[in-house]
Amino acid sequence: MGLFDTVFGRTKQVQPKLDNLFALPTAALTLRTSLDLVPSGHAGLCFKAGSGEIEVNSDADIMSLLNFEAGADAATIATDDLGFKWLLLTNEDLDELVTRLHSANETLVEHGLGPRLLCAVFGFSPARPPGEGAVKMVYLFKQGSWYPFAPIAAQDRNNELELRVRSFLGTDLPIEKDLSRWMALWGLPVS
Repeated sequence: MGLFDTVFGRTKQVQPKLDNLFALPTAALTLRTSLDLVPSGHAGLCFKAGSGEIEVNSDADIMSLLNFEAGADAATIATDDLGFKWLLLTNEDLDELVTRLHSANETLVEHGLGPRLLCAVFGFSPARPPGEGAVKMVYLFKQGSWYPFAPIAAQDRNNELELRVRSFLGTDLPIEKDLSRWMALWGLPVS
């Protein structure tokens, strides 16, 4: 950032860090062996709709840009209560799910929409229900780090389980150190 940018209050938008997504399949092995959690087969990519090099406001624009055919690729678009868009993917193979989501991220970045990427979420469920509960692994694009989110009710979360997940995954994933960034994502469309 140059002197004129500082004087006029302009800031550079932070580009997302995408590559740490590929650490999740290895971490999933640890979740399975240590906490009996398995991938749910569901993931989501949260972003702000709007414009970059091109404008994508409608669900059809997004699906066309990402080259996903609704239904054929088990991909859908949803809008949450706060107006954020979610690309929701379903695939039982976690490696394939991570690859498809990474591909969508790269496409959005290539079209100038990278700063609009907020987070990616992957669902994990107990292998033998009820277990300790479900966990969502949340990837923060701007930080390039992960954190666990374990909702147990409409507005309640299992902090103990989240901290246990952090302790087991500390060597497998870059876990977000700042706990204030471990946001509660209520009403999450990823199961």
